[in-house]
Amino acid sequence: MKNNRRDFLKAAALGLTSSQWIEARKVLGAEKRLYAGSTGSREGRQPSSNLARDAYQTNLRETGLKIQSVETFTQGNASMVCVRTDSGAEGYGQISTYDADISAMIMHRKIARHALGRDPADIDAIVDQCIEANYKYPWSFVCRALAGLDTAIWDLLAKREDKSVCEFLGGKCRPVVAYGSSMRRDIKPADEADRLVHLRDEKGFRAFKIRVGKVCGHDQDQWPGRTESLIPTVRKAVGDDVSLLVDGNSCYTPPKAIEVGRILEEYNYCHFEEPCPYWELEWTAQVTAAISVPVAGGEQDNDLAQWRRMIGMRAVNIVQPDICYVGGLTRALRVAAMAAKANMPCVPHSANLAMVTVFTLHMLGAVPNAGPHIEFSIEPTDWTKDLYEPPLEVRDGLVAIPDGPGWGVTIDPKWLAKAKRDVSERA
Repeated sequence: MKNNRRDFLKAAALGLTSSQWIEARKVLGAEKRLYAGSTGSREGRQPSSNLARDAYQTNLRETGLKIQSVETFTQGNASMVCVRTDSGAEGYGQISTYDADISAMIMHRKIARHALGRDPADIDAIVDQCIEANYKYPWSFVCRALAGLDTAIWDLLAKREDKSVCEFLGGKCRPVVAYGSSMRRDIKPADEADRLVHLRDEKGFRAFKIRVGKVCGHDQDQWPGRTESLIPTVRKAVGDDVSLLVDGNSCYTPPKAIEVGRILEEYNYCHFEEPCPYWELEWTAQVTAAISVPVAGGEQDNDLAQWRRMIGMRAVNIVQPDICYVGGLTRALRVAAMAAKANMPCVPHSANLAMVTVFTLHMLGAVPNAGPHIEFSIEPTDWTKDLYEPPLEVRDGLVAIPDGPGWGVTIDPKWLAKAKRDVSERA
């Protein structure tokens, strides 16, 4: 009876039904408290008093190898990175998608030289030097390029130990609950609801995210009344046993965001992402304090000092670093560690099915404060289909962490052969 009451209270606090809570416990482990901010120890993990970053620092031993070359392979929205050592060992990563050709140029102009000749196990120092050496060119494209170098090094290091990145970090490959992420605002509420119901029945999705408002919308909706219609229409269509999330994409001032938040409360939504312009931390903090729906944010943020401020002031309830925006797995782990220390869950942003979703799966399997879901795009994107094998699949609402060495996927050689190749090499 005590356990039933405890489960009911936890579920209510998180905006979940009792059945959702029980199912999530089965998948993620009974010790993990969804969205409640617990960072208790798990099998194969250090106690939560040790930050997530400590878990991988203990695994990083000098390899005796030197990074010999950094190659980029750029085609369309994507640019893959291959880091090769003087022994011939190699690892693959990915620069952040979109305008990837610009980021690839930054890689060879501003990033690669700081890695050449270094032991790949010096990844923390390499990453920090890449940031500090480019202090006059802060953030966006520097971090997008750095993500490619960083994720390639993690692949290399894990492969040397014949482990997945997740296992190399001390985690365990397991199924993760996927939330189907809609990217559309051009769709009518009834049509959005219909396609989510279809995906619920076909793929077993138990969670979805939809788009409210308008991107940087200054309180305007995509068209008048869409959001007020969308929120109840989707809830009624998918039923009460499906977790629902929304993304405001920097649309609202605090009063309007709180107004939307009240509607989300009424229809039992469990996640309100980026309600206000993401750079307005004080605005977001007002919304977080005013509504019971957990507020999420941080996908755009790549300055670790800004992350400290965001977490310190409790501007959000849930942190959402994007591995490819923030500068790679190393820096994303630092964000997760800050959040773990503050008893906040981490649900990274992964809005397309390029390698960022693969990276995020491994991270969620390793950090002690992983949230209950991974973002999994439901939009058809032809340009991601041939990037790597095997493709990620949602089955019964779950997606597996690839358990092969490194990232557990292989970049398609045919894709690489068609891409524009550039290389920085050690003399």
